Amino acid sequence: MNTFENVIYQQIPSPKMDCSGIPVLLNDETMEERYEKVLGRMREEGIDTLVIYGDLEHGNNFEYLTGFLPRFEEALLILHANGRNYMVMGNENLNKVSFSRVKATPVHAPYFSLPNQPMEGGKSFSDILKEAEIEGDARIGIVGWKNFTSSLEDNRQLFDVPSYIVERIRALAGESGEVFNATYLFIGNKGARCRNNVNELEHYEFGAALASDCMLKAMDGLEEGISEMELGGMLNACGQKNSVVTIASSGKRFVKANLYPTENKVKTGDTISLTIGYKGGLSSRAGYAVEEASQLPEGVKDYVDAVVKPYFGAYATWLEEIHCGMKGNDLYQMVEQVLPKSKYHWSLCPGHLTADEEWMSSPIYDGSEEILESGMLFQIDIIPSVSGYGGTSAESTIALADEALQKEIREKAPALWKRIEDRRKYIETELHIRLNPDVLPMCSTVAYLRPLLLNKGMAMGLLREE
Repeated sequence: MNTFENVIYQQIPSPKMDCSGIPVLLNDETMEERYEKVLGRMREEGIDTLVIYGDLEHGNNFEYLTGFLPRFEEALLILHANGRNYMVMGNENLNKVSFSRVKATPVHAPYFSLPNQPMEGGKSFSDILKEAEIEGDARIGIVGWKNFTSSLEDNRQLFDVPSYIVERIRALAGESGEVFNATYLFIGNKGARCRNNVNELEHYEFGAALASDCMLKAMDGLEEGISEMELGGMLNACGQKNSVVTIASSGKRFVKANLYPTENKVKTGDTISLTIGYKGGLSSRAGYAVEEASQLPEGVKDYVDAVVKPYFGAYATWLEEIHCGMKGNDLYQMVEQVLPKSKYHWSLCPGHLTADEEWMSSPIYDGSEEILESGMLFQIDIIPSVSGYGGTSAESTIALADEALQKEIREKAPALWKRIEDRRKYIETELHIRLNPDVLPMCSTVAYLRPLLLNKGMAMGLLREE
């Protein structure tokens, strides 16, 4: 197990940009597999009806089955255990039902439309739900986007769906029915979305690799005098939808509550934060705009030793120890051992699942009995916060794959497998991290960290005895 004692800052060649440039669409077999997984879970749990909510910001469980987000309106996908499906849509998304990857009967709900659009139709919202066969004496699960895990609340009775929808469903279910939060079917332990097949890994690898390439471009373009907006332009590419707000920040952040890149220019000694995320993965880097440690501000000249080396040691340990079959708590405690929370003040899950959204859920938390499984797609997301120092980050995306899944990737997606092999070779030969055999890098910059960002030739690595 690694500690920071064998972490060194040295001359290391940059990885190569390697995004294929060609998005991989989800095939019909994958979409049918997704539908059958959800329907199977419904039947196992004795759920009669599943009401899946979606909007642009909270629509990924909806998108998992339909293939699209409802843009600027609200929407419902309603699945019944008997196989009948409905899509309740507003004025401007009703015509999308015919394109949906899961077949469903359209139901018009002008209540889901934008303010002051026509709301004719002569039906109350309750009548619209009845048209979609929402009725009494049924077990009805509502799926939003959040799987609540509080120890203080009845999580099955917490809903992140608009109240007017929940209230009408409860009224229609009546005293003889049951209404509860069923988001766990999608993203909780053993959730339908937690494991990916080869087609899904290809689909998501495009976004993870694109984010990585954009990050490398921005890091290479970083110099004194460049503006945050210029860096932000390097981070965004190909018209793809971002999964998070693009961060290109130099110096003091959140001036006048602003979250976005401005005309502010990079100055020597500034802290730097860069983040870009697309469907399938995010890349993030943080450090200082200096060429050497002597240019760091007073009081933080030991930044590399005090913050970066411990972080990178924990990061490398994470990559060397994570494997299929591991309990989430074991990985959590391993990070705690090499990077104690009491000293380095990380607070979130040290790694989480990703997919269409940047943070889907996480099996890695204190006390977790959840098993890390083949096909899971992870963000390496350890965030130290040491008082007085700027941050450090090399957040990137990996997949876990056992021998069977790796064999399947080699056979069905040889181009993807070649990129994975090249990435593994770089990490092992240049950074000297001994990746666990189950770890598949989904982009070329996994573990590549330049803490002093104006020095393009130096990066973090491990010292190994030959």
